[in-house]
Amino acid sequence: MPTLILVRHGRSTANTSGLLAGRMPNVALDERGLTQAGALPGRLAELPLAAVVSSPLERCRETVRPLLDSRPGLPLHIEERVNECDYGLWSGRKLTELNDEPLMEVVQQHPSAAAFPGGESMRGMQARAVDAVRDWNARIEEEHGAEAVYVICSHGDVIKSLVADALGLHLDHFQRISVEPCSLTAIRYTRLRPYLLRLGDTGDFAGLAPREDGSSAADARDAAVGGGAGAP
Repeated sequence: MPTLILVRHGRSTANTSGLLAGRMPNVALDERGLTQAGALPGRLAELPLAAVVSSPLERCRETVRPLLDSRPGLPLHIEERVNECDYGLWSGRKLTELNDEPLMEVVQQHPSAAAFPGGESMRGMQARAVDAVRDWNARIEEEHGAEAVYVICSHGDVIKSLVADALGLHLDHFQRISVEPCSLTAIRYTRLRPYLLRLGDTGDFAGLAPREDGSSAADARDAAVGGGAGAP
């Protein structure tokens, strides 16, 4: 079966504003995000890509645009099932405010039981995304062969849930996974099991260095809902 390259969208204006964007319209890449997207063709230059599949949201489509421009004829498919989690009434709110919501503890510690008010459950998010990957694996293999490589551009929580599925982890463990903006995660699917080949690869380890206040990325108590803004 094919190898899937999962690309989280580049850093967005919502990421840098500390907002949980969800499916809000008109959330674009910021300056750094555009630079990250511009580097994507070079990072994937050695791979003979069969197709690009993207969430319908603007920040994902902006992320893959330089890649598509660099490869005329590479098809783009919009896939609703890899859309951002529907955070419902949480969408557009400051993450610092949401940290005080009782539901946040459930999101962090027992996400399989978390359902966002007016939105979807995290369990439902994972189920639709996994179904989408299974369907696209079959389609890509049928059209391009078992050794094909293709890209899906999606969102932090969606990608983390797909990694958890590939590793055989319960969804309640998916907050242990981190994928920064425009990071690449590679999963090789076979008949009997998937193999995680790369996880959240940005090619940049600067974010692991101690910060001016003496803390480090490893000191964060909770996972960044929505994926966070990445290294400063």
